Amino acid sequence: MPTVREEARDVRVAYECDICVVGGSCTGVFAAVAAARLGAKVALIEQNGFFGGVATASLVNIWHSLYNTTGDRQIIAGLTSEVVERMCKRRAAVIGGSDNPSKYITLNTEVLKIELDDLVTEAGVRPFLHAWFAAPVVEGGRITAAIIEDKSGRRAIRASFFIDASGDADVACRAGFECYRHLAIQPPTTCAIIRGLKAAGKRHPDFAVGKAVFDSMYPNALKKGFLWSAESPFGIDETMVAGTRVPEIDASDADQLTRAEIEGRRQVRDMCDILRDHFLDENLHPLVALPAKIGVRDSRHVKCRYGLSEQEVLNGVRFDDAIANGSYRVDVHYNDRPGIIFRYLDGQEVHVFEDGRKEVRRWRDESGVSPTFYQVPYRCLVPQNSKNLLVAGRALDADRGAYGAVRVMVNCNQMGQAAGVAACAALQSNVDVADVNVAQLRKALAQQGAIVI
Repeated sequence: MPTVREEARDVRVAYECDICVVGGSCTGVFAAVAAARLGAKVALIEQNGFFGGVATASLVNIWHSLYNTTGDRQIIAGLTSEVVERMCKRRAAVIGGSDNPSKYITLNTEVLKIELDDLVTEAGVRPFLHAWFAAPVVEGGRITAAIIEDKSGRRAIRASFFIDASGDADVACRAGFECYRHLAIQPPTTCAIIRGLKAAGKRHPDFAVGKAVFDSMYPNALKKGFLWSAESPFGIDETMVAGTRVPEIDASDADQLTRAEIEGRRQVRDMCDILRDHFLDENLHPLVALPAKIGVRDSRHVKCRYGLSEQEVLNGVRFDDAIANGSYRVDVHYNDRPGIIFRYLDGQEVHVFEDGRKEVRRWRDESGVSPTFYQVPYRCLVPQNSKNLLVAGRALDADRGAYGAVRVMVNCNQMGQAAGVAACAALQSNVDVADVNVAQLRKALAQQGAIVI
């Protein structure tokens, strides 16, 4: 490819701090807030004009259960529980489902944007919104600054420690740390808020959105995949629908991400056209809202001091340096086939077909006792040879199956809080991130309200 030469220039330092977090998803916000509450001076860089990541920008309005698989023991708390409690006080979250009171939390993600603003400002974190991370400055094997581009131009943020919560390992990759991708990257999905699905069910007793949009009798039917949805918990006929799939996309590549955004929206339009033309009142257009960004499941991962495996997740292996607990199933979306296969800690494997049919089998023989949760070790967040960089969230080191479970937001939230506490511990002890005392780290997390098992 041809090139142009960009002349060298001095970049003005906009802020100097102890810890710089790149990425303002809930993962990044929780990392920043956790560190700031321990006394660190913290900067938080986010490319959108608001925080929340997939929950807000991508419209995914559900957080998985904070309990184990049997629902009798809470295993997730800390900043995740705090935000849920704050949202409930504003009547902007509903806990539980009809089949299990502890199953999930449905959120008003517009209110979540404001609540995260409050969390950041109350903690004294310095936010940089509408700011794009451009490059790290690396000196002597340490990252010394993050270069950003924003409305004020090209600026630098100096820090002693950095947390990569970008989701796509942007900081780690550009700093030269070893990164990798799974053999088959899970496809991204463009969610949408759709109105009228309850009304469609009343007009057509056999109506199911997951059946309708994949029905080949319609010329614009979606390619058979997998659809899930979440009704508004606030009594209105609006539903978050996640039914699109854009295969063969690596969202860490700018051109592929551009194609995915356009294709995802096209699929949403086809889905809405089917609903409008065949199931809804002709005067009602079903599309209420599109996301600011496609929902990315998978992209780059960082080679860390430890890689979590699917078998460790499914067998509930315990770790001395565990910093997160989870109970979400192994959930891997395919690029090349419809439907999906879920694997559970009790040994069951459920194949859900595109028409909603389910086939239940077992991935292991019956055993006397099944684990009810799994854990993520701190080592999965520490890049190999890193002195002052941690990763949190989607970029952690995990194989395809393990990642299919730990990638959900309540798990990434915990990684964020743990990374913030760990960076602060390294700062206060004047050690590299790999040398943080994990017993003290776990104690500090417990003192912040996290559940440490």
